[in-house]
Amino acid sequence: MVTRILLAAILCLMPAFAAAQTDTGPGRDIEAIHHLIEQYAKAVDTVDLNLLSQIWSHSPEVSFIYPLGEEHGFDAIEQQVFQNIMGGMFSARDLETRGIAIHVNGNAGWSEFHWTFHATMRKDGSAVTTHGVETQVYRRESGKWRLVHVHYSEDRQSVP
Repeated sequence: MVTRILLAAILCLMPAFAAAQTDTGPGRDIEAIHHLIEQYAKAVDTVDLNLLSQIWSHSPEVSFIYPLGEEHGFDAIEQQVFQNIMGGMFSARDLETRGIAIHVNGNAGWSEFHWTFHATMRKDGSAVTTHGVETQVYRRESGKWRLVHVHYSEDRQSVP
């Protein structure tokens, strides 16, 4: 009788144990997207195009909306936002994120956060600081989260 009870208990617990051992589930997805945001900030800081390529989806519908315009497709985002603006306008960059909220629904996810961007202008060495609020949209592709959309604007609440 004890053996049957133990066997029944083990069989009941096995699915929960197996689920805890996989890389899926809300906690792991949120952790993975949080890591993606950290990698995104690092890509901004370093203009690391290899890292950028690992973060973003390469599907044609990816987009980036910001105060200077709109970019569609990974190549345009890489060229305009990262090479021309981040690398071309600034000699040093530091993107600090705060207040990150991450949401996951199946194979889609999104985040909202505020940021402060400290940079040095390449043309004259002057310091610049901007504040923004950003939404990012993610999609799970081949088991990995990838960035598919960014939309940011000035954060008027952070401006003194």
